[in-house]
Amino acid sequence: MSAQHLHLLLNHVPTIGFGIGVALYVTALLLRQDDLRRACLVIFFLTAAITITTYVTGNDTREVLKENPDISDPLMRVHESEALVALVFMEITGFLSWIGLWVWNRPSRFARANVGLVMVASAFAFVLMARTAYVGGAIRHPETEAAKFIPVDPAVPTLAQEWSTFAQEVFWVWPASETVHFVGLCMLLGVVLIYNLRVLGVGRNLLPLDAVRQLLPLGMLGFTLNLVTGMMFFVAKPEQYVGYLFLLKMGLVIAGAVQLLFFMLREQHDTGIGSKLVAASGIVIWIAAVFCGHMLPWLGNSF
Repeated sequence: MSAQHLHLLLNHVPTIGFGIGVALYVTALLLRQDDLRRACLVIFFLTAAITITTYVTGNDTREVLKENPDISDPLMRVHESEALVALVFMEITGFLSWIGLWVWNRPSRFARANVGLVMVASAFAFVLMARTAYVGGAIRHPETEAAKFIPVDPAVPTLAQEWSTFAQEVFWVWPASETVHFVGLCMLLGVVLIYNLRVLGVGRNLLPLDAVRQLLPLGMLGFTLNLVTGMMFFVAKPEQYVGYLFLLKMGLVIAGAVQLLFFMLREQHDTGIGSKLVAASGIVIWIAAVFCGHMLPWLGNSF
């Protein structure tokens, strides 16, 4: 399966996923159904994770389609920029949803405020993603005449192009992003190893699982730093992030997000065989993701 096939397979997931999530979230708030609201937080988080792969595979798709004279490359660039803005709001919603799951059993003013923040962020994300889908549909479906209502000016740089220019021409942006990316990776991998090893029984007599669990927000913060800086690299030089090795890395990132979500939904003291298997797989997943990321400069375009 190529990146183009994967993009076609996933490109409806963000819109449909968030559409269902927003509808159910509003229903949960109106009916005061806490279990349904918690399920919506899971939907938002998983959809946000999958959307990362949906976005990055769009670049390979554009590279293939721009050779087709019947398809407008400027329109595809508009679609790319619309998707970038929608992605930002979807990842914000995913982060807030994770926080909502984290504070679920900790009633506080922040937890109550987070309910409203998720509602606002998810609504914005859905509207922006629906707009992105509308522009995307205009690319291959001229019979809808939707392109007539989309402002396209090839002479004006899109948001993605301006972002790329900024990252490449401002001398401190790339090295600063590399530094933040490394710090985020240390935080993420450190927390992943500590927590998963503890679930596997390492340090049982030294570290209570509840205490180690308090480190999970630091791991999520590290993941967020990696996501922000990683998107900076991707938008700046997307040609560096092609090939099956990059797709494998993105698949591992989604699997790692699901593994992190698993422990958010389990009881704090659960160290049964199922949790141990997930913990062991989590260590393998994140180490493999780091390996794939490190090897991208050498094997990214050939593997």
